[in-house]
Amino acid sequence: MAEVQQGFDQFKINKQLINAIQDMGFQTPTPIQVKAVPLALAGHDLLGIAQTGTGKTAAFLLPIIMRIKYAQGQHPRCLIMTPTRELAMQINEHLASLAKYTDIRHTAVYGGVGPTKQIEAIQEGIDILVGTPGRIMDIYHRGELILKDIKIMVLDEADRMMDMGFMPQINSILEVIPSKRQNMLFSATMPEQVLRLSEDFLEFPERVEVTPQATTSEMVEQGLYYTPNLGVKNNLLLKLLENEEEFYRVLIFTRTKGNANNLYKFLSRKAKGEIRVIHANKAQNTRINAIEAFKAGEVRVLVATDVAARGIDISMVSHVINFDVPFMHADYVHRIGRTGRASNAGIAITFSNEAEKYHIQKIEQLIRSSIPVLEIPATVEIPETPFEERQDIARQIDLQKRKEDPTFQGAFHEKKKKKFTTSKKGGTGNKGKFSNHKKRKR
Repeated sequence: MAEVQQGFDQFKINKQLINAIQDMGFQTPTPIQVKAVPLALAGHDLLGIAQTGTGKTAAFLLPIIMRIKYAQGQHPRCLIMTPTRELAMQINEHLASLAKYTDIRHTAVYGGVGPTKQIEAIQEGIDILVGTPGRIMDIYHRGELILKDIKIMVLDEADRMMDMGFMPQINSILEVIPSKRQNMLFSATMPEQVLRLSEDFLEFPERVEVTPQATTSEMVEQGLYYTPNLGVKNNLLLKLLENEEEFYRVLIFTRTKGNANNLYKFLSRKAKGEIRVIHANKAQNTRINAIEAFKAGEVRVLVATDVAARGIDISMVSHVINFDVPFMHADYVHRIGRTGRASNAGIAITFSNEAEKYHIQKIEQLIRSSIPVLEIPATVEIPETPFEERQDIARQIDLQKRKEDPTFQGAFHEKKKKKFTTSKKGGTGNKGKFSNHKKRKR
């Protein structure tokens, strides 16, 4: 016990927080906590750059709890905004654990469920409100949320908020809360949009960066398989999942809801263990239940779209598998950050076809390191790539080359050009073909 107090005692936090930290099993502060907590406690605006799984949630919750201290008044004094409902729920749960020995009142508000119970919780009196920007503004416009007492405001995972188009709602919230307040902004990456937001949002901020932007956790071992087609991806995935001892809690990411559903159906037929799928079309309760069952170890494989790349705080995910390479390259960092959390080692595996190699190169530029390439096991069947899939891959590669070089014509352009060349008999080659087709029909 003494070791815990020595570690967190440097922050001069109260006994209630120390006891809560002991109950949660934290031993020593993480680097982001060591740097951010004293600055936040001193009242500075804060710009924190840290990848997921580094302990940044506690880095802003600890000073918030110390500054809020106890229940007071009817309206929230702290507002924490997040991009997804899963992350809002996770922060609220973390807050409940850290504030368990205080009388601080808090709740989370988010879409996907009706607002009635959320409004009732707010009406009972609240000190800290966690929520997504859209639902916060919805409740505010209903006249059920008073924001005039806000003293502290946090934007968590600001880069994701920008990606999801939340800027109008954030601006609306900034217009109705007091201008005199402490602000904290946390982001795993620092694209131009987030930099501009930080300049508008923060006042003389202290910058805390525990790792270079968009780097991946050292606790995550990465690997890359070049898979020619979907059939190879499916066969390789089944081969990996045969090892139940190592692949005991696996989070698989796909790019689209359709891909997620198809992979879920395939694995439900072929793989061992309980399989679930979550994406934006799934009901909120279904998603929550799937995540809780996965967290409890009742579900072995969880298939998800990037809606779940943030906000799943599960410390014992054995593997993250990128079945599809993300086209939003920063999402790679967030996806693989679901493993290797809380000082546990994890493994992240990515499957890439020819068209996805382009995005692998962009990801490696972003994370400033190469992803080690692995050999497909000899026992994995390598089927031929179907014609339609070959065409789709070739089309994507053409688009990528055109994006890099606008003068690039491409194989599909050439084909189109030949199609309309003039035939020797007059007219276009295309017209001749259709004329012959009509004649044969007769």
